[in-house]
Amino acid sequence: MAHRGYSGVYPELTRRAFEEALKLPIHGVECDVRLTRDQKLVVFHDAAVNRTTNGHGTVSRMDWAQLRELNAGTEEDPQRILLLDELLELMQDYPDKHIYIETKHPTVYGPEVDEQTLRVLRYNHLWDAERVHVVSFSHKAVRYFTQFAPELETFYLFRLRELRFNPTNRMFSRPVGVGPSLGHLQAKPELLGYRGLKTYTWTVNTPREMRWCADRGVDVMVTDLPELALETLAPETLAAD
Repeated sequence: MAHRGYSGVYPELTRRAFEEALKLPIHGVECDVRLTRDQKLVVFHDAAVNRTTNGHGTVSRMDWAQLRELNAGTEEDPQRILLLDELLELMQDYPDKHIYIETKHPTVYGPEVDEQTLRVLRYNHLWDAERVHVVSFSHKAVRYFTQFAPELETFYLFRLRELRFNPTNRMFSRPVGVGPSLGHLQAKPELLGYRGLKTYTWTVNTPREMRWCADRGVDVMVTDLPELALETLAPETLAAD
């Protein structure tokens, strides 16, 4: 599954990154969503726009009209920040592809990002779609979607610091799957199929890591380099190994 679109080659979370990923014979794409000051749901990872655009500022303190003027691509191939609505519209051209939506939770908004995500999914008639999944580092978010959109698959993402403060892997929600990072999963292999749940791991970018995940039955492998994963895990390649 393509992390932030085909982010290993194209600017992350842009239309170009998603278009190039969706052309490939892969399971689907992953994205992050945040709320703007005027409550628009944008496809964006960082709290601030500085790293991935030509602008400066915090997403939650900017209006959509300001954000849409920024270039999230390159000088040769300018790309505008997407609304989740726009990404879901693009997904309509690829009905076999899945989307994993990670909701980001800045303190200023609390649960509102989850509520707005569900509103957007309902507007697009995807609130109960098998190919839509929600992932979050927040048990509260998982509980919200479990209650109000029980048909959607939810994944709880384990934070790396939980290796220390949650050594027994206690769960405070009932997701369909767990999502430790690759390093976390390798340190605690008991999380593979934990309590019969699906296993979602990130970010897997080398052939050795990809084979490790495949050999152990990881359900969802998130990568910046989906073409490399396809080449690495091709049947003839595995047979040769």
